[in-house]
Amino acid sequence: MLKSIASIIKQWFPAPEVHAHCDGPCGVYDPASARITAEAVVAMTKKILDLQPPAAGDAQAMVAYQNTLSRYIAIKEEQAQKTKEDLLILWTDYFKPVHLEKYPDLHDTFWKAAKLCSACKVEVSMNHANELMEMVQKIHQMFWASKDRDVTWYKAS
Repeated sequence: MLKSIASIIKQWFPAPEVHAHCDGPCGVYDPASARITAEAVVAMTKKILDLQPPAAGDAQAMVAYQNTLSRYIAIKEEQAQKTKEDLLILWTDYFKPVHLEKYPDLHDTFWKAAKLCSACKVEVSMNHANELMEMVQKIHQMFWASKDRDVTWYKAS
């Protein structure tokens, strides 16, 4: 019964046909969010490496240290995951086969960047965090060049 009612409604009020070339309207894609979250990965990695454990025997200070360390780790892992998600959306939704002609290393670049996001989640490595920033910068440049725009890379201090 419900199917027949839905069928009648569809006949009386047909949906207009629509066409789109991507999952979202033009202009919604931007690598800026990946840059911001990758910068947070770098910042949290620095904070983790700079954090000094307290002197032995100070239980209160040890609890505070462990709390701070666990918060830094959680933020680093969360931001690395967000970076990966932002990059994967750009890779799968924005970039099309036509872009491969201009950027033959596009797939390899995104794959390596995604792998670096994973490495930054499970490790505390300034080398990997900085490599991630370099890959995000490369993707940033590919993205804007694909739109025939030259956008200066923001360098965090």
